[in-house]
This record gives sequence, structure tokens and C-alpha cells, in this order.
Amino acid sequence: MRGRALKISAPRRLVGDLMRFSIGVPRVTVQRRMNLAPLVAARMAQQPKPSWSAIFVKGYALLARETPEFRRAYVKLPWPQFYEYPVSVASIAHEREYEGERAVLLSRIKGPERCSIAELHASIHAARSRPVMEIKEFRRALKMARVPTPIRRALMWLGLNIARQRPNYFGTFQFSVYSGLGAESLNPLTPLTTLLNYGPIGEDGSVTVRILYDHRVMDGANVARALHRFEEILNGEIADEVMQFSQDSAVPVRQERASG
Repeated sequence: MRGRALKISAPRRLVGDLMRFSIGVPRVTVQRRMNLAPLVAARMAQQPKPSWSAIFVKGYALLARETPEFRRAYVKLPWPQFYEYPVSVASIAHEREYEGERAVLLSRIKGPERCSIAELHASIHAARSRPVMEIKEFRRALKMARVPTPIRRALMWLGLNIARQRPNYFGTFQFSVYSGLGAESLNPLTPLTTLLNYGPIGEDGSVTVRILYDHRVMDGANVARALHRFEEILNGEIADEVMQFSQDSAVPVRQERASG
């Protein structure tokens, strides 16, 4: 059958490279059905409302602050070892329009556990709304996508395996959801130690939350306990902060927190 050949765009090359390195990670998924009614009630009381992405990223960063395994990575240089970071760096997936196609691009936020939900909300909104080439991480990734394949993949391998540089280019955990579209991804891939993912959130606060993790770094029982603790954090400390969101969001957000 005669069709037509299509050039692989820069965004698709980026996805292909990430999948190439992700496929070698022995990844396992643990999920928990949560009841986030207190958090949902706190969010509904706010006007404007904080984004769910900001809420979950802040809660997950707090979880990682008290769970060292979530701040560790398996690296291969100078020899295979674990490396533990003092703070988290969130890698957040965004769907953006670029040169006529929808592209998935990643922004990063260093130390989200130290940011307010209002700051995270503003940073994530900027990454989703500002012109693509104004976001530093997007611009750098698209520039890298145009480097010849052997060089690009060699640089990515080094970025993932030089421990001190890894979070600067890739982060310590990834956040990727489709719940706003009424769907959920059951097996997303990432080269990072963990990926946080959840489905649509019901009006009663019911939601399925899953963590995909690198089995070399931790075991499933640890993740199961962490999910229970994550639910407590979301309904406790995070719900309390959400109750102050309307006031916090009225204060100008410091520019250095923005993704760009």
C-alpha cells in the first residue's frame, strides 16, 4: 500500500529518547484507592481554586522529604551506586502546541516542598500558558532534539548517570496525569526513580493514586506504606494549606519560582 513518509519532529524525537532510556528501568506499579474528601472540601471553598497538579506535587514533595528512598537514584558512574539528594526536583509533563502539533514537554521545579501551593500553581500555570520558547527547559530540550542522534543519546546517558547533574536535567521524580481529560495512564514510562500518576477525582473525593517506581531503588511494601502516608499528608497538611490559598494567591509570586 502506498502511503507517505513523515519526518520525525523534534518533540517526537524527545519522547523517543526518553522511552529508550525508560525501557531499561525495572519499573513496578503500586496503587491505592484514596478518600480525599477533606482535601476536596478545602479546595472547593477557595476562589480561585488551586490546580490539582500544584496540590499533588507539593504533597508528594513533602512525602519525599520524609522518605529518603524517594530522593534516591540508581546511577552508573563512576560505578553502579545509589545517590541521595537533599531535596526533590519535580519534573512535570505538559501538553503544549509547538509548530502545529501537540507536544509533551517537561518543566522542572527545584525544592517543591519549600514552595507554597500558590507558588507551585503560578509556576505550573506559566509552563502551560507562556510561549513555548520562553520556557527555559522547553527551549533547551527542543534545541537538544536537533543534535545528531548518537551525540544526543550519549549526552542524555551522561545526564542520567552523573549523579550531581541528573536532577538539573531530569529531576528526581516525574508527575504526569490525564485526569483532566477523564482518563488515566496505567503504565507511563520514565527514566526517573518514581512517577506519580492519578485518575479522575470523584465529587466524594475518591481517586486512584499510583506510584511507578524503580525496583532497584526500593520495594513495593515501602511504596504501599508511602501511599498510605501520602493520603494522610493530602488530607492533613496539604488540606490546611489549601484553606489559605485564596489569601496566598493574592500575594505576588516571586519570579525565581517560575519554570522559565
